[in-house]
Amino acid sequence: MSAPAGLKVERLEAAGPLPAATGESPVWRAAEQALYWVDIPAKKIVRARVESGERTEWQLPEQVACIAFDRAGAVLAGCETGLFAVSLGEGLGAETGEALQATTRKLVAPEFPRAGMRFNDGRCDRQGRFWAGTMVQDMAAAIADGALYRFDEKGVLSAPVVDSLITQNGLGWSPDGTTMYLSDSHPLRRLIWAFDYDVVTGEPRNRRVFADLHHYSGRPDGAAVDADGCYWICANDAGLLLRFTPQGKLDRQIALPAVKPAMCAFGGSRLDTLFVTSIRPGSGASEHDGHVFALRPGVTGLLEPEFAGQL
Repeated sequence: MSAPAGLKVERLEAAGPLPAATGESPVWRAAEQALYWVDIPAKKIVRARVESGERTEWQLPEQVACIAFDRAGAVLAGCETGLFAVSLGEGLGAETGEALQATTRKLVAPEFPRAGMRFNDGRCDRQGRFWAGTMVQDMAAAIADGALYRFDEKGVLSAPVVDSLITQNGLGWSPDGTTMYLSDSHPLRRLIWAFDYDVVTGEPRNRRVFADLHHYSGRPDGAAVDADGCYWICANDAGLLLRFTPQGKLDRQIALPAVKPAMCAFGGSRLDTLFVTSIRPGSGASEHDGHVFALRPGVTGLLEPEFAGQL
């Protein structure tokens, strides 16, 4: 259950020297051989070209929590007030270190049940439908008004597919797409669920507990699924990566330098590198908290699906 011998967890130098407040939603874009991620409260999307070390960031008008790409390279983003199409223009930002201004267009918004909410974790299923969940930003209030939504290739946002979530997280799909994973990372929940997933209709059914992190360490934040179908989850507050087999058995545990890992994604030219974003605590932060990390865990991942619609 321990990490492989000789495994190194290193800070990604291309991500830059300054930590993020809340680093989330890492996405490896194979067409560019680049890693993208967001800093939620900074309202930024960041890109690092790992080989060259080039770093670029784009400023958005509101908090951005999760991103995916369409086939043309446009960004679909879950933000504070809805889902947006985002155009990331090129310019002098990579040379000067200044953030570029992204162009945004609101696509659709759910009917938030209260003020002070935003989107949180999101990604595409294997068929290219975009899934994202909402949450009340004041986590201390522990209000279960969050919900999970599906945004399809026709531009239609579903009614809540899963409701009564406090802090939605952990989206992922098995390699064949027939199992969907979802977590609630709030301290009062700490649960990961699995669903049977209809790849034709995009409907999850037969919800059951896949892993209860009350029996392990940390809170189940963002996740990734490897080519063997194993589910990697960031154990926030515990400084760990946990890998569960498709049967829900914990078979690997890797310690990280940051206490609050937020989300992980496979990337690199062989998809054998696992990138991990992290959150910087408001107090007592170490030199590593808020940075991006890279490790090679001895398994490969899967290409991140692109949104099937046109933005």
